[in-house]
Amino acid sequence: MSAALRVAAVSAVLRSLLNDGMTAAGLAAIVGSDVKVSAAPPERVNLMLANDPNQLNLYLYETSYNHGWRNAALPSVNSAGQRATNPPLALDLHYLLTAYGAQDLYAEIILGHAMQLLHEFPVLTRSIIGQALAPPVLPPGLPKELADSRLADQVERVTITPRTLGSEEMSRLWSAMGAKYRMSAAYQVTVVLIEGTQSAATPLPVSGAASLATPFPIIELTKVSTAGAEDAPIFSDSTLILTGRNLRGDDTRFRIDAFEFVPVSVTPTRIEFPLPPQAPDGFYVGVKGVRVVHAIPLGKPSSQRTMFQSNVQPVVIRPRIVATPQNVASTTIDGVTFKSGEIKVDFTPKVGRSQTVTLLLYEFNAPSDRPPHAYSLPAPAHNGIANPNQADTDSIVIPFERVLPGAYLVRAQVDGAESVVALANGVYSTPQVTI
Repeated sequence: MSAALRVAAVSAVLRSLLNDGMTAAGLAAIVGSDVKVSAAPPERVNLMLANDPNQLNLYLYETSYNHGWRNAALPSVNSAGQRATNPPLALDLHYLLTAYGAQDLYAEIILGHAMQLLHEFPVLTRSIIGQALAPPVLPPGLPKELADSRLADQVERVTITPRTLGSEEMSRLWSAMGAKYRMSAAYQVTVVLIEGTQSAATPLPVSGAASLATPFPIIELTKVSTAGAEDAPIFSDSTLILTGRNLRGDDTRFRIDAFEFVPVSVTPTRIEFPLPPQAPDGFYVGVKGVRVVHAIPLGKPSSQRTMFQSNVQPVVIRPRIVATPQNVASTTIDGVTFKSGEIKVDFTPKVGRSQTVTLLLYEFNAPSDRPPHAYSLPAPAHNGIANPNQADTDSIVIPFERVLPGAYLVRAQVDGAESVVALANGVYSTPQVTI
């Protein structure tokens, strides 16, 4: 973690630069004593002034992220989940330079020389850094480990820029430090790069180059439906019909969220594909996004790579359910009989542990003189899956209480996709449960 020492190393280099500058300017002959250069919080400086009345203090009061370097490279991983890049932590350092004098005008003299010095040395060169961190004789208070920070070797130079702080900002700053205001100048030092220490998987260099020219197709997907009526519901084993424009390519596939399928019938305007009766692991019902993709051979040896894709069309894949009441008991409250118990719901396909499931009951064939009774029953936490390593389940037991007895149409909502209620003679009739 030697790069993490660079923040302290910058402060040490600035202090050394100012100290050498004060000595070379011969300020001792003007202010009557050597000017001590410190790097301490302002409230501590007040305790030092009795012995060193002429003093210049450099205080790091803030660090901030360097926006240019922060956006240059973000941490990323490759397809195997390994860390592929390790960008540095890029910081800007904000300093307050404060002068203290034993007599009138001494503080102004000291601060003027310090500001002139930083104006003439706006860049911390490698030689300045090396002389400050690795001098022939290590001065007191300078940790020898700072020489291992490799500040002089970072890819970008460290620059010093004056900042203008308004009176309000300066007042808040000194109030926060708990010290009385003294004549000060603000500087921003940029950039300090702290390299990461995590291991990154660096790929081998490109061994050769190849080119492939192919027209860029505009693939337009206009509708996703299934066989039968215009708005027939789609289930996990339905036959999907995708219609659009330029759908056929040399290698045509389509995706439902992250799952990719190879259709059995493809024309430029229509794709047909029966979803497998046994849903792939992790393929759940809900509102999904469907897109058509074209793959082309790339690389040596060549392999199919997805290059072109259509717009996304939403599709609702609905669950099938079988509901069975169990452990039903009666309770009388204020002369009214209520039912409590559980409803076991079997799902096709399985329901994921993190999916949102709600069971809906709606009274069947209710009298015309009152509104039907209706209930919304949420599934238990994690859909009743107690094992944290279990991803899904085909059955959920949903408790209920204070439900009026009767026959109810039953529906299940899974991530916004609702099971179907069938019509008979123009009236919704199944599935039902009797409670």
